[in-house]
Amino acid sequence: MQKIILTSFLFIGVCFLGLADICAQEAAVAESTGIFQVLKEKFIEGDWKFMSLVLVTLILGLAFCIERIITLNIATTNTSKLLNNIDSRLADGDLEGAKELARSTSGPTASVLYEGLRNAHNGPEAVEKAIVSYGSVQMGLLEKGLVWISLFIAIAPMLGFMGTVIGMIQAFDRIEAVGDLSPSVVAGGIKVALLTTVFGLIAAIILQIFYNYIVSKIDGIVNKMEESSIGLVDVMARNGLFK
Repeated sequence: MQKIILTSFLFIGVCFLGLADICAQEAAVAESTGIFQVLKEKFIEGDWKFMSLVLVTLILGLAFCIERIITLNIATTNTSKLLNNIDSRLADGDLEGAKELARSTSGPTASVLYEGLRNAHNGPEAVEKAIVSYGSVQMGLLEKGLVWISLFIAIAPMLGFMGTVIGMIQAFDRIEAVGDLSPSVVAGGIKVALLTTVFGLIAAIILQIFYNYIVSKIDGIVNKMEESSIGLVDVMARNGLFK
């Protein structure tokens, strides 16, 4: 029992020494070659099986992020200008023109306003109900794909940790086979284990930054949508659409 405990402490010490050595080497190389070159070299030095899985996770996550960012940028509408134009059409008694303006404008806010205008003849309660119902639909469309980004954020570090555990197991296997606890015996396994963890965390951090940006973008669009919906009811009441 004491031998097992002593071996475990020695192995942990070797792990920390290996980590410190890797960090020192990366810092020295980074000064001369740059961070991207260091990442490339360390990626090649890691276990290709887990490194490839982490890379695929990062690529897929970035693909979903880019798709959402492009979609949300297209969906962004100048709601104040749109509402003012609708107000001008309604002031002239041109309800059909206001509906056509909302229909021809891209973005979820314009779609919600169109649904409100389409139900103008049913009274304010029907307008509010249509806005709330269709607003929920548009909210779901805005959040489309976020669950996959969250999945990749969770999977990336898990794959890295799995590589770490397997690398540690391989290091123990080498110790058992050689019967010696010298650093040269376990250095390779420890290095692979630490590198997979680092790259898994890097992938998760990158995707998390994009995820937070996308969520903040969605929140901004939803807030504008709600403000415009409230403004539309006021505009319709002011222009005498509710009898």
